[in-house]
Amino acid sequence: MAAFNKFQQFVEDLGHEVHNLATGQDACKVMLTNVAPTATDAVKTDITEIAAGNGYTAGGTAIANTDWQQVTGTASLVGDDVVFTAAGGAIAQFRYAVVYNDTSASDSLISWWDYGSAVDLATGETFTVDFGATIATLA
Repeated sequence: MAAFNKFQQFVEDLGHEVHNLATGQDACKVMLTNVAPTATDAVKTDITEIAAGNGYTAGGTAIANTDWQQVTGTASLVGDDVVFTAAGGAIAQFRYAVVYNDTSASDSLISWWDYGSAVDLATGETFTVDFGATIATLA
């Protein structure tokens, strides 16, 4: 199973109103990288994205149905899983899936998943970024 990690700046950005994660507000995306993110990365340009092509679009893919929910003092960002499909060739090798706020002016980072080893997708193969119950949780 992939290991979840939260960017430190995400917590500060919430206090500075960088994110409006309520339903229908800011658009979140997931992009792929083969270079390890660090907790101190803050914006999309801090991440080395894989090359676009063969089913992978530069900037990644939008996460559908995102919402910010709170239950008994624990807030969570939820949304649909994202599926990448290699078409016309392999998608560039990756190990990490990074979630960011595409609506914020600087494309502020939220969280990332480490899959533990490089992932290769040949033509016709799919990879699902499975967020589980939540994309990010603050307790």
